[in-house]
Formats: sequence, structure tokens, C-alpha cells
Amino acid sequence: MSSELLAPLDLAFWHLESPDHPLHLGALARFGPPPASPGHDPVDVLALLARRAAAVPRLRMRVRDVLIPVGGAAWSADPDFDVCRHVREITLPGVDFPAETVRLAAELMERPVARGLPPWEMYLLSGAPDGSFAVLVKLHHALADGMRAVAIGAGIFDEIAAGRRPAGRSRPVPPRSWLPGPGRLLDLARDRIGDLGRAVEVGASVVGSSVVRAGRLEGGPATVFAADSSGTRRIATATLPLDGVHRIRRTTGGTANDVLLALVAGALRRWFDGRGLSLPDTDPRALVPVSRRRPGAPPGPGNSLSGYLLDLPVTEPSPDVRLAAVRDAMDRNKAAGPCRGAGAVALLADQLPPLAHRFGAPLASGAARLLFDLLVTQVPLPRSALSLGGAPLRALFPMAPLARGQSLAVAMSPYGGEVHVGLVADGAAVPDVDALAAALTVELDLLDPGAATARTSCPARPS
Repeated sequence: MSSELLAPLDLAFWHLESPDHPLHLGALARFGPPPASPGHDPVDVLALLARRAAAVPRLRMRVRDVLIPVGGAAWSADPDFDVCRHVREITLPGVDFPAETVRLAAELMERPVARGLPPWEMYLLSGAPDGSFAVLVKLHHALADGMRAVAIGAGIFDEIAAGRRPAGRSRPVPPRSWLPGPGRLLDLARDRIGDLGRAVEVGASVVGSSVVRAGRLEGGPATVFAADSSGTRRIATATLPLDGVHRIRRTTGGTANDVLLALVAGALRRWFDGRGLSLPDTDPRALVPVSRRRPGAPPGPGNSLSGYLLDLPVTEPSPDVRLAAVRDAMDRNKAAGPCRGAGAVALLADQLPPLAHRFGAPLASGAARLLFDLLVTQVPLPRSALSLGGAPLRALFPMAPLARGQSLAVAMSPYGGEVHVGLVADGAAVPDVDALAAALTVELDLLDPGAATARTSCPARPS
């Protein structure tokens, strides 16, 4: 893979990072024990991880500065790439292995990835008495958005690695002039004018939304989600039955994502009450990232994101009314589209020159708290069963980064008939993030009483 300029949004993520505000995505994958194989040695999972990660071309790329465009940067192959710098094993005490993996994941997520190397890390977490293990993956946000991260990370699984095709094109492509024809020039000009028009619209919406919200950040209970960063992280996980989510969806309408967003709103209300806090005067606002990739299209390099802004109805006491409010708000967002409104602020990155990203990052880094209080995102996973070295994937908990001034991010991934939720919080602002995770299950039971019955009548699957 040759040199490739960072896309504007990737460049923005690269320069927005600081030691106390690392901008990497994460995922904690839990695997069952590998199957017994009489006459065969156990699989060396660490060596397998290293071999498969090294075979993913994107994971061999690092960021380097370039002269043109001024202030820009490019991906280029690391001439000294050594996968052992990126893939490591940590053995944990097996007393409470799942809890220990979450605790260690929080510590590891605090640390930025090395910027002079390809910006990613993988950790094999071993030590469970039954032979099960976990893998923590960290990918810098400049390297990938959620969908691209899944495509990159999937390369470690048996099913994807077995079907990986050799790098390169399957058939020759006829040569093409680098000079666009007159028709293409006209199309480019029209696209550029359209982009600038959308940027002006989004910029005006961002300014208006920021001015309105500026007064909300003074003294209200919602400021717990917009606290100054302590540089520490707390992580909690929750597992919800996917059939319960779909049962609610079929009854009430809307989408499964609407149901999950309503559960987050109810969990936050319950968490406020458990903390002894008064409910906020106005509902906390969530940024809900939206992919701008076309359905069925390959993930492609870098980030292609927009977002919706959603006021989570925390002040509404009725779970059913909360769900209806979320559904209606998301319907309005979808009708407007992902390229309209203040939530599409990421689109402004495309209109800025590289030098503006480099020197404007310190000024822009605190702007997130003027637009939203927390991040809530869903990361899609392959529907088929996955394994590593024959060990079945039991759960995968996604983890989103915290922007400067933000203290909570919630990420969700459906897999294997369950929704796995990863909550990342600032350790000082939200030290009790596990209580928030537990509240998600309670809220699901309120909307779907059948879920509680199903859990008590079916044995738990080993993690």
C-alpha cells in the first residue's frame, strides 16, 4: 500500500487528540475456551493474533507529515513494522476473570496509542481457569470509524481470515488519464458548490445550537456529563437480550435503535435518582453518529461520519412515553437527513484546509460540550458466528472515545442474539458507571416484562 493523504475528518481526529483525551476506538471481545482437539497441541492464540493482524495491510500504516498540502499528513507503510510492538499478552488472576478484564480494559483505554507507529494495539487477556480469554483492540479514530474498525478488526477471526483474498486487484484496470474531462469538471464544480452550501447551513445550525446550549452548562445537573477530564477511565458492560428489544419494536413501531436509545434515557433517569441528583431542567443531548457510507458499499479508508442530535427524554417518567418521544425525534432527524443540522458538524471538516486542522485543533477541542452531553452509538457486527483459533466469540463490547469536556460514551453492538453495551466514562466524573450499566437491564424489563421471565427460565451462557 502506497502513501495516502489523510481525509479531512481523519486529520481532524489526529490533531484533536491529547495525552488526556486519547481518540481511539476500542472493543473488548470475550471468547469461550478453544475446543478440545485430541492429538493436537493447543492453539497459540497470541501468535495467531500477531500473524493475522500483520496480514491486514491497513494495520501496517503509520501517519507522517507531508510538505504538500501544507499542514497535511499521509498514511504510509512503516518500514520498520514489528507486530510484536502492537500485540501483547497479559495474564490476569482467574478469580473473577470477566470483571478483571473490564478493570484492565479501563486502564489500557486511558493510554494513547503510540503516534510514531501504526496507531493500534491488541491485548490478549488470559488466565481464566476454564481456558476462556478476551482480546482488547484499540484503533485510533483517524484510522477508522466504527464500520471501518469492524472491517479491520474482523481480519483476526477464523471465518474472515480463511476467506481473505491476496492483496491487489483481481483483474487489470485499463489506464485512465488523471485529467478529468469537461463533463467531470462540471460535476466536480456542482458538487463543490453543493458541499459549500451544506457547510454554510450546518455552520449556522452549529452556531445557533451552541449559543442556545451555552446557558445550559452553568450549574445544571446535566453538567456531570460535560465535566473537565481527569484523564482516567471507568468502563462497564451490559448484555441485553436482542429478542426482547425486537419484541418491543414490533409492539411499538420504530426501530431497534430507537428502543436502545430509549433504554439509555431511562437508565440515565434511574442513575440520576440513584445518585440523589435532581433531574436536569432540560434533557441531556446525545450525539448519535451516522455513517455516510452507502448500504452495501465497501467500508473504504478513513472516516465517513455525520450525526444526529437527540434530546434524551430523561425528565419523562413514563417508559412508553420516553420511547415514543425518541422514535418521533429520530424520525424527524432521518427526514432531514444526516447532512443537515448541528449534528452534521463533522461535515465541516471537509471544508477546512489541512493547516486549519493542525492549528485550529486546540481551539476546537472543547467545542463538543457546546453541542451535546454524551455520545450514544451503535456498531454493527457480522451476523454469522465468529471464532478465534476455534474459540467461539461470546460477546464483543464496543468502546467509544471521550471528546474533551465529555464524560460518558455509550456504544452498542448486536451479536449472537444479544446486544452488548460498552460504557466508557471519565473516572472522576462518573465513577459509578457500573450502576448506569445495570439500570439498562431494569429499563428493558419495564418495557418488556417478558425479558425478565426469559432470563430467569434460561441458564446463563458462559462468558
